[in-house]
Amino acid sequence: MNKFKVSSFGCALGITWSLYVIFLGITSIFGWGMSFVDAISSLYVGYSASIVGIIIGGIWAFVDGYIGGVIFAWVYNKLAK
Repeated sequence: MNKFKVSSFGCALGITWSLYVIFLGITSIFGWGMSFVDAISSLYVGYSASIVGIIIGGIWAFVDGYIGGVIFAWVYNKLAK
């Protein structure tokens, strides 16, 4: 039976989510997606439409995505027995 490598899945999800949040931050500098940036900034302290805010948001997003990915892979592996 195939199972997820928990840490690898967490890293993959963390990288994917952080790249999305960084991309969203870059586009919000030009005025696109500000509502979504405002919503995410209520969860990720320091995230904003600035260079420093984008870096902070990317770090938060990686940690958040990693933890979510690890939990998802762990639960999947437990249920796939």
